[in-house]
Amino acid sequence: MQRNILLSLIGAGLTLSAPLTLAATLNVGISGDPASLDPARVTGGVWEEDVLRDIFEGLVAIDARGQIIPGVASDWETSEDGRTYTFHLREDARWSDGEPVTADDFVFALRYQVKPATASNYAHRLYPIVNAQKINAGEAELDTLGVESRDDGRTLVIHLTEPAAYFLKTLVLPFGYPIPEHVVADKGDKWSRPENIVVNGAFKPVRWISSTELDTVKNDEFHDADEVTLDGVNYYPIEDKNAGISRFQAGELDILRDFPAARYQWLEQQIPDAVKITPSLGSYYYVFNLRDGSPVADKRVREALSLAIRRDVISEKLLDGAVTPATSLVPPGVSNYTPATQPGLDDDMDTRMRRARELMKDAGYGPDKPLDLTLRYNSGDEHQRIAVAVAAMWKPLGVNVTMRNSEANVHYSDLMQGDFQVARAAWISSYDDAQNFLQLLSAATNNYGDYQNPEYSQLITQSDRELDPDKRRDMMQRAEKMALADYPLAPIYTYAARNLVKPSLSGWDNNALDMHASRWISIEEAR
Repeated sequence: MQRNILLSLIGAGLTLSAPLTLAATLNVGISGDPASLDPARVTGGVWEEDVLRDIFEGLVAIDARGQIIPGVASDWETSEDGRTYTFHLREDARWSDGEPVTADDFVFALRYQVKPATASNYAHRLYPIVNAQKINAGEAELDTLGVESRDDGRTLVIHLTEPAAYFLKTLVLPFGYPIPEHVVADKGDKWSRPENIVVNGAFKPVRWISSTELDTVKNDEFHDADEVTLDGVNYYPIEDKNAGISRFQAGELDILRDFPAARYQWLEQQIPDAVKITPSLGSYYYVFNLRDGSPVADKRVREALSLAIRRDVISEKLLDGAVTPATSLVPPGVSNYTPATQPGLDDDMDTRMRRARELMKDAGYGPDKPLDLTLRYNSGDEHQRIAVAVAAMWKPLGVNVTMRNSEANVHYSDLMQGDFQVARAAWISSYDDAQNFLQLLSAATNNYGDYQNPEYSQLITQSDRELDPDKRRDMMQRAEKMALADYPLAPIYTYAARNLVKPSLSGWDNNALDMHASRWISIEEAR
């Protein structure tokens, strides 16, 4: 269609001296299939947030540079004590069926997220709100949640139990999206299927073939629809990233979200104009299951396993220098924060291996009495290569590794159920705050290994309430240092955002959050 329009213009004698932006459908390769299109029923994967960010809009949104901007809320204010947020909603906010988006939709959505029966992976994010934790535990009624609609639905007020310095930043996450109560009332749990779904974002789902393709079209009811140039966005779940590269080169994809780090140098040589790589706020790590009966419940074993991982080999040899070796949970680059280092990781490898062998011997293991471990990872060539390399690094300690892989949504679902011994995990931050990483060791749902340290949890809670930035930073740094010394996880590398983007696209800006809403993208064709 684009080419025909262009030829017609040329045939009419028009001269095109600048790129012509034309509406088109954007094809995006994402890392997995969303577990759901319901904001309360996703697992928290980056690929799910990519999709939901395009079809929903919360009180605040993210611009192309990764900065917070007004969303459904045109403006807001915070009380002096940091406990009350008042959001004023824009008058032109509409659902895709033409109904107005009101504060009542947000009240309904927030209650829906903390309702025990929903079992939302994001429920713990709402615990700063008055009574949220009690409601989620079944100890308080749903209507006691500290949220209220005022001014005939034009104003939303959120009351926090204690100040939470990071709270506003988190509202870009799916738990901050409204849910259309009128559609849920009519369709029940089927409301989020493409044939039923009503959304308030820039694009609306129209077709979903599980594990194959999710198609959307432009939502003409979106308040900024006039500035959205795309006709729609199609998402293709691609866990085999090498296959994704082939599809990108064949012209089937306009964007490939994440490519294997080991292909970085090759891609730089082949299609340098398409390679987008920038440091990002993300950590790749192996998590240990600390529950009773797990072979890595023994701290000596966990420490030995972490010490034996050669992160420099993984980052430089396996991943072509496209990532940075990690010694902490919180990555470098987080504002106003200096990450801690897990004890022993700054020693040379000979010293580390001597210490690791001693620890394993004390725990009763060695080459003559091997430890059998299962290492889980989600499907993907890069994850597999790292797992094979780590298994070889653990072999001198007398560790025999059995590897098990599964699709991303299954993998993380099993991690949340505690169904693993050692597992690959990752966290890509959706907001610039160390709290988003540190909560992984205290939250109810993403604390995969069930790390329990009352002193750590207390420090995190205190830091959440502290409004002085420097005091808050010091608390979080103490907490991370404490936790890393318990070896609940083994940090492996710090992410760099790696994407392939067609040069013909405009509106893509690299940013540390690696968040790229499609509403900012245009497809340009030059004469």
